[in-house]
Amino acid sequence: MEIRISDLSHIGEAAQAFIAAIGSHRVFAFYGAMGAGKTTFIKAVCEQLGVEDVITSPTFAIVNEYTADEGESVYHFDFYRIKRLEEVYDMGYEEYFYSGNLCFIEWPELIEELLPDDAVRVTISEQPDGSRMLTTETL
Repeated sequence: MEIRISDLSHIGEAAQAFIAAIGSHRVFAFYGAMGAGKTTFIKAVCEQLGVEDVITSPTFAIVNEYTADEGESVYHFDFYRIKRLEEVYDMGYEEYFYSGNLCFIEWPELIEELLPDDAVRVTISEQPDGSRMLTTETL
């Protein structure tokens, strides 16, 4: 799947298209350079899912838990500050990744060997015109 986000005013529409394509997948690994828009897009997806919590990058907490409109949990991870895989083991990552709830992961390249086999790779790249291109593929 490819979704082009021409500017921030269209991010809600892009998030809706993304949600429509989720299917049975639950773990999404977001790849992209610093400033590519990973957190911004995850925030838009969460808003479309009815999350009313304040949605921020869990840079220091590693994981934020939000509640979607139907009461299900949505987990948002940021592994940017992870130095050792043991930190991820200690936080009990399996309880999150295999919970059946949506998991949105920033900086997954730092924990790639722990991602479930059916995780979806989501790449966000900035285009020369300032738009963003979002592409997905199963890992």
